Amino acid sequence: MSHLYRAVWRWHFYAGLLVLPFLAWLAVTGALYLYKAEIERNFYGSWMVASPHAAAPKIAPLLNAVTSATGGTVTQIVKPASGGEAWRMNLTLADGQKRMAFVDPADGRVLGMTRPGGIMGLVKDLHSLAITGPVGNALIEIAAGWAIILVLTGFYLWWPRRGSPIVGLRGAPGQRLFWRDLHASLGLVAGGIVLFLAVTGMPWSGVWGKNVQAWVTSHSLGKPKAPAAAGAGGEHAGHEGMAAMPWAMQKMMMPMDHKTGPAIGPDRAITAAQAAGLSGAWTLTLPAAPGKPYLFSVTARAAEEERAVYVGYSDGRILQDTGYARYGAGSRWIDWGVQTHQGLEYGEPNRLLMLAGCIGLLLLAISAPVMWWKRRPAGRIAAPPRVRPQAATRGLLVIMLAGGALFPLTGLTMVAALLLDMAVRRTGTGRLEAAAA
Repeated sequence: MSHLYRAVWRWHFYAGLLVLPFLAWLAVTGALYLYKAEIERNFYGSWMVASPHAAAPKIAPLLNAVTSATGGTVTQIVKPASGGEAWRMNLTLADGQKRMAFVDPADGRVLGMTRPGGIMGLVKDLHSLAITGPVGNALIEIAAGWAIILVLTGFYLWWPRRGSPIVGLRGAPGQRLFWRDLHASLGLVAGGIVLFLAVTGMPWSGVWGKNVQAWVTSHSLGKPKAPAAAGAGGEHAGHEGMAAMPWAMQKMMMPMDHKTGPAIGPDRAITAAQAAGLSGAWTLTLPAAPGKPYLFSVTARAAEEERAVYVGYSDGRILQDTGYARYGAGSRWIDWGVQTHQGLEYGEPNRLLMLAGCIGLLLLAISAPVMWWKRRPAGRIAAPPRVRPQAATRGLLVIMLAGGALFPLTGLTMVAALLLDMAVRRTGTGRLEAAAA
């Protein structure tokens, strides 16, 4: 076994030690989110079923009915793709609480209310650990960066040597050879999908994602340029409107309607947007203040369908109409990755492939500790053996430092792992070093 192999093996072990619980968490919550529509139908049942109605509903009466029933103020309307499904309305109650209501478009009845985003909004927050705030989001970003390292080092460790099979199982389930082959075979089959999921999940991260978003924008590779209508008076869409927008447009300036006059109302805004070609399912974010536009965002199943339409507050003009074709090259690739990551871009085959990646990742997270437990020296908690020749690890460290520079939060944990390894080497505390396998 070469010194370089041992160095890669040791760092592969440390990477797994740091992030296996997070990767298992991402695999389970990610698999659940792939089946968002099915889970919602089963969870909410009759709340999602609309009464038969022939004509398109008038929105103003629906808003009045919801306000009367809840005492809240509707801020966002979600039109479903199916005519037999209830509409959803996000609202702010009198005490400041945010809720989502299922509304029958036939008569404005509130069929039920839940937290913003509902059960799958909770799953999404759990997936990103957004429910714990910036710290949780940072942990997921670190885990995704280490996942990339795990896959790349895993491919190197898998590379067939001394007659090892490319894919296959040797030995009995009670033997370490069986678990080694199982882990390696799973890594080969699922590793490419896991790598794709890790890379395409990064745009949602708090540090890397924001930095990349700023970089692609500054290099004219990102969001479309704001039209003249936005001018110096343009504003960002705000949190609620931004959440419904495609990644490429989340930081885009919102064009303002500088004309004076009363609001045209949601029905006229919908008519104007439909005249501009808006159809299917969409989300309408209502103006939060006079002069702010009505913001429509298409519920896209593929990146090419993404579209945002801004309708003037007082006159119904189309202030901006932006679709995928106007994105910069960088944003096109990233938004394509985001849609594919969610299993949407290519329909059911795409979803099944991403599900296979989630299952493979979970099995890798399970098989890794079993393999290590069977391989460790009897009676000791041990890492793979330390490599003595410095030349054997120097190249690996250069590569890892380059990866750390690309993913800064992951790089910080690399430094922490290196310092820990150096401390253990000097003190011998914990006896982490193992005899050569």
